[in-house]
Amino acid sequence: MNKSLALPHMPATGVSGLDLYVNHSGRWQWLGAGRPEKFPDNEATLFSGIPAGKRAYVLYLPLYNGAIKVELGVEPGFVLEPAPVCGKPSVVWYGTSITQGGCASRPGMAASNILSRRMDQEFINLGFSGNGLMEPEMAHLLAELNPALYVLANMENLKAEQVFERATAFVEILRAAHPRTPILLVEPVRFSHAFLQPTVNYELLQKRSELRRAFETLLRNGVGNLHYAHGDALYGEDGEAAVDGVHATDLGFMRQANSLEPILRQLLENER
Repeated sequence: MNKSLALPHMPATGVSGLDLYVNHSGRWQWLGAGRPEKFPDNEATLFSGIPAGKRAYVLYLPLYNGAIKVELGVEPGFVLEPAPVCGKPSVVWYGTSITQGGCASRPGMAASNILSRRMDQEFINLGFSGNGLMEPEMAHLLAELNPALYVLANMENLKAEQVFERATAFVEILRAAHPRTPILLVEPVRFSHAFLQPTVNYELLQKRSELRRAFETLLRNGVGNLHYAHGDALYGEDGEAAVDGVHATDLGFMRQANSLEPILRQLLENER
């Protein structure tokens, strides 16, 4: 665990906190947060005073700081049991610091966690801050998994001249191991300041162009069940979705979820 509980652009509740949701009347709703106040140990009451009854809960761990140990306690007379194991294959989401959850105010607001609650679907979040580089070794590791769907949303960490070669090689490795599993390529988000910085905007457009070229090349080469998501709707166009122009606020993550949810639902439905 890192002694720095927060980042300059991300609060301690997101970097190092816990986030608790409860399933109430068939819908996941936020219930409480474990706010980190000191290093290395913290103790917090996540909720109290609710009526007795059997309920399902999900507890999200910190988005950036590692948790060495988490202990849960309940009041006398109450019982805490593991939930049934989800029988559906997971969605594997590979990406950058944005995928990892930077810079949500709390763990439950990362886009993959929002979608997991909405879709009743387990997501494996493989966001690597600054390191979504599409190395072949990473592709082989991802290929060891057996997901319902691969989401590749890491283009922000690549240079434009790297996108075509790395994206095609990465997808080919996944497809060799999983001939039928859907793969979704996601364009990089539009940085909030790109509209007035020609160099930033040019780099973005080049990355998107190279990703589209990789997508079309793979299709021509016979790679099936490959799909493409455009990037403009991930943040919107009003400049309000990022804390620093790059990393999402809670609003940005909600917009990502809203944009990708219908695509993901359709791809999963097609496999049933």
